[in-house]
Amino acid sequence: MADRDSPPQLRGSIVAGNGRVPRRDTDAIVAEIERTRQNLARTIDSLADRVSPAGNMRRLRERAADQLTRPEVQLAAAAVVLVAAGYVVYRVTRRRRA
Repeated sequence: MADRDSPPQLRGSIVAGNGRVPRRDTDAIVAEIERTRQNLARTIDSLADRVSPAGNMRRLRERAADQLTRPEVQLAAAAVVLVAAGYVVYRVTRRRRA
């Protein structure tokens, strides 16, 4: 418990001890509200982008495009295409023989 003669201690924006709230400049309060509003708008936009299906597809396409530039992925894709083409040729030639 604080003595009446001791100076009040600040806790947040409320002065403890005598229960008085310090006066704040109106312009500072308005600026703080505007900053809070902008932060909230950015947060909401970020959350909306995370859950939107279009945003998810865009990120998936970007990730796939990044992966396709890697040489080992290109080599693996070429191998898959060659195997698939070989299988198709095998099936076509086998059908002609029968």
